[in-house]
Amino acid sequence: MSSLRIVSADPTLDGMEKVLRLEDEVRKMDQVELPTVHYFADGMYARELFRPAGTILVGKVHKREHFYIVTKGCVRVFMGDGARTYAAPSVIVSKPGTKRAVYALEDSVCMTVHRTDKTDLDEIEKELIEDDPKALFDARNKLKDQAKLKVLK
Repeated sequence: MSSLRIVSADPTLDGMEKVLRLEDEVRKMDQVELPTVHYFADGMYARELFRPAGTILVGKVHKREHFYIVTKGCVRVFMGDGARTYAAPSVIVSKPGTKRAVYALEDSVCMTVHRTDKTDLDEIEKELIEDDPKALFDARNKLKDQAKLKVLK
């Protein structure tokens, strides 16, 4: 049985602890940089991320409520209170303190939409995301340790 299945099946862990344990397991795997597009409008920032089928992502903890939108494809999302499958088009209101683990069941595009007047990605991350010294990716969704990078073909 894979370590990912063991983490998800452990009844002694609460939802957030399961996501954190999953993140520890994912951290051991090869990483990919996924195409990310950033949009800005009057007081809003949107981040659009393509993920191929079979990709597992564990996001960062958000400080404020925001929208998480599945615009294409189908993903399985675990946010600590259980897992649900979302097929496009789906809109989720994500609460502060949320940390998501997402598995792309098929090629998918997901987007987060946030309230902010900032346009600098590093400043946006400081405003909207809890500090995470162990984060693998920066505000531009680029891998901090390029030695772990696996190129998608």
